[in-house]
Amino acid sequence: MSTLKKLVPLLVLLLLPLWPVAAQVLTPTKLTAAVSKTTAKVGDEIDLVVNARMEPNWHLYATNFDPDLGPTVFTLTIPKSAAYALVGPPKSVGEKKKFDDVFKGDVTYFEGTGQIKQRIKILQPGTLTIKAEADYQTCTDVDGRCVPGNDALSFGPITVTGTAAAPSTGAVTPPAATPTSATTPPTATPATPTATAAATPESTTAIAATDATPAPTADTATLGSAVTTELAASPGAVTAVPTPAASVAATAPAVDPAAGGLWAFAFGAFVFGLGALITPCVFPLIPMTVSFFTSGGDSRQRGITKAVVYGLSIIFIYVVIGLLVTVLLGADGLNLISTHWLPNLIFFAVFVTFGLSFLGLFEITLPHGMVNKIDAQADKGGWGGVFFMALTLVVVSFSCTGPIVATILSLAAQGQRVTPVVGMLGFSLAFALPFTLFAIFPAWLKSLPRSGGWLNTVKVVLGFVELMLALKFLSMADLAYHWDLLSRDLYITIWITLSGLLGLYLLGRFKLSHDSDLPHLSVGRLLMAVLAFGFMVYLVPGLFGAPLPLLAGYLPPQTSHDFSLASAATPMAPATPATNTLCEEPRYADFLELPHGLHGYFDLAQAQRCARALNKPIFIDFTGHACVNCRKMEATVWSDPQVLKRLRDDYVVVALYVDDKATLPANEQYTSAHDGKEKTTLGKKNADLQLTGFNVNAQPYYVLLDPEAPADLAHTLAPPIAYEPDVAAFVRFLDAGLAQYKQQNQPVAVR
Repeated sequence: MSTLKKLVPLLVLLLLPLWPVAAQVLTPTKLTAAVSKTTAKVGDEIDLVVNARMEPNWHLYATNFDPDLGPTVFTLTIPKSAAYALVGPPKSVGEKKKFDDVFKGDVTYFEGTGQIKQRIKILQPGTLTIKAEADYQTCTDVDGRCVPGNDALSFGPITVTGTAAAPSTGAVTPPAATPTSATTPPTATPATPTATAAATPESTTAIAATDATPAPTADTATLGSAVTTELAASPGAVTAVPTPAASVAATAPAVDPAAGGLWAFAFGAFVFGLGALITPCVFPLIPMTVSFFTSGGDSRQRGITKAVVYGLSIIFIYVVIGLLVTVLLGADGLNLISTHWLPNLIFFAVFVTFGLSFLGLFEITLPHGMVNKIDAQADKGGWGGVFFMALTLVVVSFSCTGPIVATILSLAAQGQRVTPVVGMLGFSLAFALPFTLFAIFPAWLKSLPRSGGWLNTVKVVLGFVELMLALKFLSMADLAYHWDLLSRDLYITIWITLSGLLGLYLLGRFKLSHDSDLPHLSVGRLLMAVLAFGFMVYLVPGLFGAPLPLLAGYLPPQTSHDFSLASAATPMAPATPATNTLCEEPRYADFLELPHGLHGYFDLAQAQRCARALNKPIFIDFTGHACVNCRKMEATVWSDPQVLKRLRDDYVVVALYVDDKATLPANEQYTSAHDGKEKTTLGKKNADLQLTGFNVNAQPYYVLLDPEAPADLAHTLAPPIAYEPDVAAFVRFLDAGLAQYKQQNQPVAVR
């Protein structure tokens, strides 16, 4: 009992943050200020960046919706200065859009993280620090509370070199054909795209905001210092007040593993944990373990307490496994798993081994000595004995749970450093839940089905699934290193064979070792057989060129398959000369291809030269061989006729693979100024470009660029976007970039 008393304060401390507080100061949103560049020249344009982070279940209203609708629009008040001028409106990055039933209109908002950017033009040399004031509102749908915010921000310092430009009073360049606020109209209407509306020192100017296209917010934090000093608003300040505007760019939800993506991953791991419970190694242990806690000399309350500690011990053990993976590998290690040939081949071998074990070829068990030692500790009793009982369960069930845990950790390798911990937490929570619940409600044990041959059926099904998943790891290494071992046709053929065999097994057409007799076909087996055969039928058209969009992220690209009856029967109409023109032979075209017959480049310098010659903007596709969402975008969005036409006719396309292992020529290898590491492969070079130019390291990532401009975030034609499955939004993104390019490059009339 003394040990239990020691545990009570610990549990109170753990649960205290979850206890509702009646009265407290709420600060659900934290703002930090940064600048896109800390050094600049007179005439340069840089971004003032406000990074926002919201607590869970809270949302921050963004910039681009009607300020008269009701919620407080995010507003930046920036003092006028002869040292700089505002350029255009403030832009939201990473916002979402919805129709608000309360205010009866469309609002934009951030969840998790978000970003507001205001571009300025530098006019004078020196050291520049810009003070600003942010007004905003954060709300929660949980209980309807809203919290207003007013923060003082400081951007800089920025070191500016060069010669002072012509005097300026804080001129602002609003976008053409954008409605402005009725209460604070600009003093002049722009007659040309480069005209400015001058603001008097005593007035404020309302800057119209456009629909901005977000980039991944988790990766777009720019360099600068976060300052939250107090600042009174200047009487002559320029207030960036967003007003309604027609959408000129796509709105793409950011793929943020710390937000919705991480929750989805945790839920998926939870489902994996539920699946592990019905394996032959685990299911029979449930009633045996529960009976230990509900019988014997302990009181019912103490038995329940032990069961709770038992469940928490299981969770602790698996979370420690996730922590070890995170600490030992780190962020670079997780990225290595997803791209390097060695870990991919190891995972391939592990999955094949476990798959064959599940099919009954052999049994995988940990050394008996280890199991016996752990079990001996469990026999000692007490609270330590309960922990070692949990450890014994984890060890004994390894032959069934090992491949499931390996699957979760391999998927976690595609995310951030926290994903292994989150995955193990979700898995172990589902895994430990029944032991605790059945101990509290022992009568529920009667409802459990009896152990029998169905458990081996579950194990065999998992074996077929493991063999199918193993191909993904072999394929990633094959694509990254151009081994050409596993074409799309061969990959699909193996999957068709395995799913067909699974269907026949479920129908009882053949038996494996340790299978019991099947006197009749249950409804469950029949439905599972239907799913297996349905999946097989879905795969068959993929042999003849069908894109199979549901599996686009898991299959090799269509360019790797050997034949296509579809393309032979309905050849693509020849494109006009303008769409097929390439200025020079693309580098790396001997092992890299663009999808859907697109012509383009795999080297940015080549694409820039060609774009200048053709007078077209550049479409940069930061992609990767192991990028699941990249393949989904190509299969479901790029294939749309509207998108494909624009990519062919309006842009010079360049695909930059960030995980390709092709070695760069010796004269092109370099040491990055960003991380001090040598870049020796094509993938490392492209990844360094994405990180240094756009402060993003996730793919897919799409950038529209003027060929005369530097490849960085400050010079994009439209805000870059990430994964965007909405075709209409992607079309708006492409159209916005083309319109901006034409506006920037239209001839100027000389009188």
